[in-house]
Amino acid sequence: MANGTILESEEYIEQAYFFRGFRERLASGLSAQETLERIHEEILATTRLPYAIQFLATELKHAGLLSSGFARLPHYFTPYQAFIIRQTEKEGFRFAVETALLILEREAEYLSKQPSRPGLFTYQFEVLCRNRLGYDEGLAAMAGDAFYDATWRDYLDLVRRQVGAVDFADLVYLRSNLYEIEQLRQNPSYELPFPAIFGEKEGKIAKANRGRDPLFLFAALQRQLNYPEVPRPRPRDDLGAKLEALQAKFRDLEMRLKLLESEARGHVDLSQFGKPEFLPGKEE
Repeated sequence: MANGTILESEEYIEQAYFFRGFRERLASGLSAQETLERIHEEILATTRLPYAIQFLATELKHAGLLSSGFARLPHYFTPYQAFIIRQTEKEGFRFAVETALLILEREAEYLSKQPSRPGLFTYQFEVLCRNRLGYDEGLAAMAGDAFYDATWRDYLDLVRRQVGAVDFADLVYLRSNLYEIEQLRQNPSYELPFPAIFGEKEGKIAKANRGRDPLFLFAALQRQLNYPEVPRPRPRDDLGAKLEALQAKFRDLEMRLKLLESEARGHVDLSQFGKPEFLPGKEE
């Protein structure tokens, strides 16, 4: 069952500004609590977002979690938005909050214009794919968005059950107007067992990408139909990552030098490189 309502365009415009400002302030070193306590003053007062941000600040202060604030405002934030933020809070799961906020920013920008259900679905699904956020929970969160009608919620449940077993391009192509047109040419009395929810153009692109990496399909839809582009995970580029890389190189050089010294002395100890599992060892 879908929660909440579809917001006005001005709400999504302000949401995009909020997510962008939040992300930029975190990157500059400000804390999330400090940012939330101030940024609501910059938001258009005729929208409901300032009140939502104040609630997020209060929830973060008392619960220590940002996602719980999103989840407790289902009439304003979607389950998918709460799901994205929740993934940043999972212990041991590498999904940066800056990436999550950029994802939500681009989603809000898309919704503020002339969004379509196929476009929003493709964007949200690609986010799950690229960031490995989990299809089961992610698709369930998508189905809770009021933007999707009953037909789309049934389709999301089908994708949740079939993804991984059926090619994603087939999941799009077989529910497109193109597939229906092709079947009617062969059999004028043919009727789709389920309603077509993708257009003819989406069907053509999906058909051309059957059996290929789904990322090629996503990229083609973005080029041809101006679907929103999903932020791509970037490798770490901070001082810590550079230090770790240098340390790994030094360890490798040290190992090579030890090997050369051992070879010069006439005895090489290969035990330091490990032993294949298929070679039995002596019982102690």
